[in-house]
Amino acid sequence: MPSSPSATEPEGSGRTQRRRLTNRSVGLVFGLLVVVMVGAAYAAVPLYKRFCQLTGFDGTVRRADAAPTPDKALARTVTVRFDTNVRGGLLWSFKAEEISQKTHIGAPSLAFFRVRNDSAEAITGRASYNVTPETAGAYFIKTQCFCFNDQTIAPGQEMRFPVIYFVEPGFATDSDTKNFQEITLSYTFFRSPNPAKAASTAPAAKS
Repeated sequence: MPSSPSATEPEGSGRTQRRRLTNRSVGLVFGLLVVVMVGAAYAAVPLYKRFCQLTGFDGTVRRADAAPTPDKALARTVTVRFDTNVRGGLLWSFKAEEISQKTHIGAPSLAFFRVRNDSAEAITGRASYNVTPETAGAYFIKTQCFCFNDQTIAPGQEMRFPVIYFVEPGFATDSDTKNFQEITLSYTFFRSPNPAKAASTAPAAKS
């Protein structure tokens, strides 16, 4: 039986060297692909978040720099309900000062939320939010919000946070939303992923 080429080729032959170079190149290509895929996965998170905030996709509330002018407000009203939650064993009491508000579509409204640290240590938390029905996210706009900012609260301390929002007039004409009479704005507080950095840069607490 003839010997295999690998058994008869001299160690320093050109074919052996080419095979080693090929294997090394394949390994480098696969390694580069892994790095690119991992990087893309991390980049996808903030990109997806930004996309949701710009479009209102998946019930994500949009952001705006200013409220509409008074002449843009409609006679029609919509009820906005507030839902508050804490997750991850966060020992905070979190509630809206009003359960709901009736607001004119296109007119800015102001709501306040209170958060109290019920633990014996300072804790840094961060709030996320969404609206339901999800299709309303494209029309629910906030111009001031405490969400996505780290908040450090001392033991027993209570903070009061304002939210300024409005519902765009397109809500009243879109076939997917025009029949809705209520929108629910939900906030969830959870522990900050980087509390040490947040504590050093957090603004003074407000009571």
